[in-house]
Amino acid sequence: MKTVSILGCGWFGLALAKKLIELNYSVKGSTTTPEKLQVLREQNIEPYLISFTAEEIVAEKDFFNADVLFICIPPKRNSAELKDYPNKINSIIKASKGTIENIILISSTSVYADENNNVNENSDTNPDTDSGRVVLEAENIFKNLHPDNYTIIRFAGLIGPDRNPGRFFAGKTDVPNGLASVNLIHQIDAVGIACEILNKQAFGRIYNGCAPNHPIKQDFYTKTAKASGLVEPQFISEKKDWKVVESVNVPKFLGYEFEKEI
Repeated sequence: MKTVSILGCGWFGLALAKKLIELNYSVKGSTTTPEKLQVLREQNIEPYLISFTAEEIVAEKDFFNADVLFICIPPKRNSAELKDYPNKINSIIKASKGTIENIILISSTSVYADENNNVNENSDTNPDTDSGRVVLEAENIFKNLHPDNYTIIRFAGLIGPDRNPGRFFAGKTDVPNGLASVNLIHQIDAVGIACEILNKQAFGRIYNGCAPNHPIKQDFYTKTAKASGLVEPQFISEKKDWKVVESVNVPKFLGYEFEKEI
């Protein structure tokens, strides 16, 4: 498998594309911004300007001529566009049907509710946020269109370059749930898991992408704020509405070893 198309070269998609270029893959990358075409070109990524709505996707057909397609577009935060997200995923997958056998949908661990327990890929999904609900709806559309071969990566909170966790709560006071565990993954490991799926051709499964260690929220964010020279946040020492995201499929089918401890 040597040609990979990445729909959405944002924070994660661009990092993935760069790594795949290093690994001698031929990479096609999309953006909705004309100015970013040159950025992709400079990274030896074949650039495509693609626009999509809930009704249609406007793209050169050659973009979907690849061995693998990564769909890396998170739902928008604004409520109108949030509701359109499942239909956008639907139009994208339909546009690729018949040309790409292996599609990997980048999803989120927000599909699991904070129900005070540990969850893995075999756990029930019961999202308790609007974004979690539309992400799960998009997953179900994908499963219905590709019932025999769907690959989904559910990432926990992504940190890394330009996403310094020390800034998340810096200077805030009375932050609730200080004793809950954090569920995070560094960009390096998020990219690493995606690459290992390609390397092992381990398609057709759901993978939880989350670091295996889960420090306490107040300890982690106080430490990272201090390390960044920011005002340390103040937490309420309580534990309510939590979950610990684990993975059985990443170690079992990928044998992936995390590089970054949280």
